[in-house]
Amino acid sequence: MWGGRRLESVFHKNLPPKVRIGESWEIVDRPEAQSVVAKGPLHGTTLHELWTQRRDEIFGDVADAPRFPLLIKILDASEKLSLQVHPSEHVASKLGGESKTEFWYVAAADPGAKLFLGFRTPITRDRFKEKLRDGTVIDHVHKIAVHQGDAMFLPAGRLHAAGAGNLLIEIQQNSDTTYRVFDWNRTDPTTGQQRELHVREAVQCIDFEDVQPKLIQPENELFISHSLFEIRKWTLDGRREVAPLSQFAIVCCLTGSLSCANVELGPGEIFLVPAHSKDRQLKSLASQTSLLRLTIPKL
Repeated sequence: MWGGRRLESVFHKNLPPKVRIGESWEIVDRPEAQSVVAKGPLHGTTLHELWTQRRDEIFGDVADAPRFPLLIKILDASEKLSLQVHPSEHVASKLGGESKTEFWYVAAADPGAKLFLGFRTPITRDRFKEKLRDGTVIDHVHKIAVHQGDAMFLPAGRLHAAGAGNLLIEIQQNSDTTYRVFDWNRTDPTTGQQRELHVREAVQCIDFEDVQPKLIQPENELFISHSLFEIRKWTLDGRREVAPLSQFAIVCCLTGSLSCANVELGPGEIFLVPAHSKDRQLKSLASQTSLLRLTIPKL
């Protein structure tokens, strides 16, 4: 209900007509959704098949997991998302969910766009629940104005929501567990009902001492180096090797256009360069070409 049409107008995704779309799952290996190789000798192969049958060839030396460990999305928030939280591994195991830590890159932002992140001041669990009941919880949530190019790390346990007017690249653990605590008293236009909330689960996940988190301050090209992912933003002028041989990388074109291995990409297009592919050169095809380059740290 919070989606829009900017996946089409900004990133030229082929959307079904006359509906609002909130998410595009770009790199995904889940039972309910799969990325599929689009071109080349492995055309038609799913990401899960690559992960389980060609692990070393495609991904190199990475930690074992039942599925490819990351999920990459584009989010179009034409309205506010629900105030929500994702569990840590410890809490997820108790609640029967999946842990989720994530990263947001602001690909576009309307004037006045905000992110809701953590708390203005520390708050107890009981007082938080009280503020949910009396409808004033948002007064206690920290708000950050954002612009194109900003980025935020969201560890599991951080209360958060994307405000209206944000177009985000989301890089996250391969999880679809979200616990909503507040949904702005909205009703679903198709059912007339308010969406389900998960207050009991959420209060077991939330870090109530997570006060006034800040946007990422990049170190040159590096946004974040974490055990789950390393993310860099590159401005490409000419050619550059995407990663050393034996290390895979995922590239998301943000602006301009680029090519690699005879494949051209424009804004919002994402592709995976295999660990042992010999053609690893990214080449800019337009001025002001920028991209996110994602790897998983080696063992």
